Amino acid sequence: MSREFEMSLMGLLQFFLGLQIKQGLEGTFIHPAKYTRDILKKFNIGDSKPMTTPMSTNTALDADEDGEAVDQKEFQGMIGSLLYLTATRPDIQFAVCRCARYQASPRTSHRQAVKRIFRYLKFTPELGLWYSSGSSLSLRGFSDADHAGCRIDRKSTSGTYQLLGTSLVSWSIHKQASVALSSIEAEYVAAACCCSQLLWMKATLSDFGLRFGRIPLLVDSTSAISVAKNPVLHSRTKHIDVEGVDNALIKGEIESQWTGIIALLV
Repeated sequence: MSREFEMSLMGLLQFFLGLQIKQGLEGTFIHPAKYTRDILKKFNIGDSKPMTTPMSTNTALDADEDGEAVDQKEFQGMIGSLLYLTATRPDIQFAVCRCARYQASPRTSHRQAVKRIFRYLKFTPELGLWYSSGSSLSLRGFSDADHAGCRIDRKSTSGTYQLLGTSLVSWSIHKQASVALSSIEAEYVAAACCCSQLLWMKATLSDFGLRFGRIPLLVDSTSAISVAKNPVLHSRTKHIDVEGVDNALIKGEIESQWTGIIALLV
């Protein structure tokens, strides 16, 4: 590129679009500490008490139509700042996405939930992503889901993340497109989403010369794994779109496993 453009060597990358980057022989650490402190100051959260979790397990947000309305512009600004932060803070993505559903008509309860996320950020301003230089290049995925977690339409939420060795390289949180009739179905849909992402990553990484055998997909529901491994449809599964994870299992591309570990993103 130096033949076509005027370039200058400025050393190792240390700061990019609000992200701080520390590079060393052992690996690379990416964190948004400065950006985190800036948004805490912007929304006057600096004097608030820190919290150890981004959302309480007892928090059940809904439209709260009888609640007191708050400034929509300010609420949307808070959500926008947090959404940008999720690029390097997957630990807050579930809570942020849950609160983002109420931007059209925010209430006091929604604002309190968002402020708790900021108070958690005050407790953990320098958390980020660590990419070890000595990590293996094995690919694996994790999936999890709640069941009927949304109190408005009773849809479930899927959470997935994919690791290359010990490095987290991809993650997602999203509400499922249809209502799951059981927790098994919700877990299966989340596993299918994770499976699709793993197969896409496998195909993409193959362009860089990386080859993978059977990729582990860890799911915390033995029943969902049984549905995926059994291609026979019956009355409890025939309404589920089965064009994803089960076909990959049959072809030997994905190896579904059970784990008792609750996925960190949900």
